[in-house]
Amino acid sequence: MPFETVLTYIKQIGVEFWAVLAEMSPYLLFGFFVAGLLSALISQAIVERHLGGKGFWPLVKASAFGVPLPLCSCGVIPVAMSLHKHGASRGATVSFLLSTPQTGVDSIFVTLSLLGPVFAIFRPLAAFATGIFGGAMVNVFAPGQQQEKEKCTDECCSTEVKTNKLVRGLKFGFVVLPRDIGRAMLIGLIIAAFISAVVPKDFFAQYIGTGIFAMLVMMVLGIPVYVCATASVPVAAALMAKGVTPGAAIVFLMTGPATNAAAFVTIWKTLGARTAVTYIISVAACALASGILLDYVIFSGNFESVVRPPAWMLPEPIKYVSAVVLLAVLLNGIFRKIKHT
Repeated sequence: MPFETVLTYIKQIGVEFWAVLAEMSPYLLFGFFVAGLLSALISQAIVERHLGGKGFWPLVKASAFGVPLPLCSCGVIPVAMSLHKHGASRGATVSFLLSTPQTGVDSIFVTLSLLGPVFAIFRPLAAFATGIFGGAMVNVFAPGQQQEKEKCTDECCSTEVKTNKLVRGLKFGFVVLPRDIGRAMLIGLIIAAFISAVVPKDFFAQYIGTGIFAMLVMMVLGIPVYVCATASVPVAAALMAKGVTPGAAIVFLMTGPATNAAAFVTIWKTLGARTAVTYIISVAACALASGILLDYVIFSGNFESVVRPPAWMLPEPIKYVSAVVLLAVLLNGIFRKIKHT
């Protein structure tokens, strides 16, 4: 490949990177702010108190709590295990594990900015339904006695009041959360920019089609690797721009954040093999069902025009200033994580 062509591709990747960053940054910054407030107002003790017990209602509450709840990456599995230790059934624990990583207040705002209102509404509803379904399946096929589990000891899970709630919330939203997702966020943006710049238009539609097979391909890509809920959005947007249907994109958005090898092994060791297998099957089944339903809703209801937001949603200066601020916040988080490792 000629050197001039390589330079052209690099320049185009940079342009696409900046365009996606500018589009999502105001929403992600606001999402960080809301996530910080929620982290200060909703403690681990409150979550445990409301999600304990058995039956169907704890599954509903566990899923509902998990959809918006901002938990640091260290906290999702330990907090879920703490729920189980304090009386939550395996089903409620799995409901929380399924709904929490799929979405959150920050990823909901980013989804609105890059994928439009239909996705922004459908995605948390799909996460909520997945949590209930997976928890119910575990209650039926993998009931068992609770075991002692390790509690989350990270600062974001601490119930000790060290500073006022606003300061703790802002620290979580703009320091701890970017530290946890900053590297994944930048990698996701780079991948999205690479796909946008290099992959021909309608490439995926031509080679993997637009039906169930395309959704299965997205599932195979999403299940074994970890893609955080927010970082997966620009990748999904880039895939859709190259021919992937909304249904296939939602499959990737659900399986990527909800499943990965590390989480599967942890669930296998702490909740048992049957629970772990039920967990994976529940994610796969709900992702496929959601993909089929979303394609039906969008294409039969003529919602194609609102899958992506209109360009006039926010003024360009606000986007560009927000992009600079967001980049600084993410880089600060990355450097802090490197410093502590």
